[in-house]
Amino acid sequence: MKKKMVILLLTLGILGTAMGCGEKKDKTEDKEGTKTEQSSQEDFKLTNKDGKVVAVDVDNIENYITLGEYKNLQVTEAPKAAVTDEEVENSIHYTLMTGYDQVEVTEDRAVQQDDTVNIDFTGYMDGEEFDGGSAQGEDLRIGSGSMIEGFEDGLIGHKKGEEVTLDLTFPTDYSVEEMQGKAAQFKIKINSISQVPELTDEWAAANTDYKTAEEFRTAQKDMMQKSIDLEYEGQVKSDLFAMVVEATEFKEYPEALLEQGKKDVRNRMDQMYQAQFQITLDEYIKQQEISDEEVEKVLTESAQTYLQQNLIVQAIFNAEGIELSEEDYTAEEAKFAELNGFPDAETMKMYYGDLNVLKDSVLWNKACDVIMGTATVTEQEPEADTEGTQE
Repeated sequence: MKKKMVILLLTLGILGTAMGCGEKKDKTEDKEGTKTEQSSQEDFKLTNKDGKVVAVDVDNIENYITLGEYKNLQVTEAPKAAVTDEEVENSIHYTLMTGYDQVEVTEDRAVQQDDTVNIDFTGYMDGEEFDGGSAQGEDLRIGSGSMIEGFEDGLIGHKKGEEVTLDLTFPTDYSVEEMQGKAAQFKIKINSISQVPELTDEWAAANTDYKTAEEFRTAQKDMMQKSIDLEYEGQVKSDLFAMVVEATEFKEYPEALLEQGKKDVRNRMDQMYQAQFQITLDEYIKQQEISDEEVEKVLTESAQTYLQQNLIVQAIFNAEGIELSEEDYTAEEAKFAELNGFPDAETMKMYYGDLNVLKDSVLWNKACDVIMGTATVTEQEPEADTEGTQE
């Protein structure tokens, strides 16, 4: 397959996590300023004509698939990780550094990594000041990488009140073309130095919902472990569901749903290209000279993949006698929000944006809960460290 089609396929491959993410909007602006409707929102219907929430609304689902075995499955996974004390301390340091006000340094010490310095600076090229190269009262975190190479490191070791001169070179891939690879001199004055706050009982009580540093540390560790646990559970569910897909026979696809699926995939790809690359899907296809046949093949295969998931989910619901009312779905949606670390379902909806994608995810998770209910999950034995045992 040609490289340009591989890029198109890779885009489709990440749609599962990328499509619909971001703020919920009814319309998007394309490059020319025209508005394209997000039909996924306007066409969204939670329930079918019978008032039920279904993954696919078809009669005689057995005409389309023969559901593979989904009970008593066995899967082997890598051991679930446990958060280490070092990881907790690193996370706390990053949280204190980026999420809270820094504390001004009053003792006579030099700039260190992760400090925030307030500086005045002026940049020169060929002895002349250049546009955009100067600032007054600028806060800069050392190690942020927000300045060109050598600027931040060049301040380490210097103290408040010092004036520093740095001879640097702009990178060859710098965003401003006329500055690429050019030598520049920066004259910098350090006005103040601030540091990451120290985690103490007093600081925790004053700045967080916790009374002591240990409570804050424990909460941080619990949050990190929960994230690992959720990731592990998600991997197990994905692996088990993949086994069901492999064991299922797909006879044909409901024509209307397949055509709608192709439209949805195309719309999501178009939104993604505009958001990330500032180009429409049609413009990309034209630029890369991708044929209509190639595009049709990719869209069809992708729509079939999404349909396979939804057909299996609905077949499991049918086999288990699971019928979801709107109220039932709302409860499942709330569970799914908590499972994924959202404070509530409404926040999750804003993140997903595409309500059809969210609905598919909620129902998929419900089906996976059924599969996991009878599954046996075995963790791999850690490999013995044989290094140094061989002569």
